[in-house]
Order: sequence, then structure tokens, then C-alpha cells
Amino acid sequence: MGTLPRRTPERLPEKLREIRRRLGLSQNGMIRHIGLEGELTREEVSSFELGRRQPNLMTLWAYANAVNLYVDALILDSVDLPEVLPSPVKSEGVPHLTKPKKNAKRSS
Repeated sequence: MGTLPRRTPERLPEKLREIRRRLGLSQNGMIRHIGLEGELTREEVSSFELGRRQPNLMTLWAYANAVNLYVDALILDSVDLPEVLPSPVKSEGVPHLTKPKKNAKRSS
């Protein structure tokens, strides 16, 4: 009996990359900022941002903590990052507004 593939958040890589960019940090700078020197490499951060690997729970927590977010805001595809990072108050993120598909029919 096989196992089902693990569900993964599709938008996690873009959110991790966006956090780092909005903080104005290099990948090595992000590692220092979240306090994971010696535990995380630049190559691993790159893999997270490209969606090749997923960070472990403590790394996700470190990213969320660095910008004052609940981890849910990183994991849930239905949630966007807040406009201001780091957030002045602990943030759940904001609901993600999906753009209508170009070929979708409109009802009148």
C-alpha cells in the first residue's frame, strides 16, 4: 500500500522570497536575520525560494517571527502577506484575492 503525496503550499516559495526582498536582505543576510547561521545554508534558502525544497517547521516559524506573522500566513495559499513587513502587530495576513481568468465568461 502506497502513501499519498504530501500536500504542499504552492505559494510558499514566493512568500519566502518576498519576505527576504522586502527586508532588503541577501539569502545569507536572511539566514543571519532569522538566527539560523550554522543551521541553514544559502543553497537551502535558494531551494526554498525556488520551490525545490520545503523548510522545516522551525525554519518556517523563524521566517514568520522575523516579520511578526502567524505561520498560517506563510502556509495558506488563500492568504497574502500584509503590505507592511515586519508587521507592526502580529498579523494573520490578508485574504488572497484571485484574479478572474482571462477566458472566463461573465454573467450579465
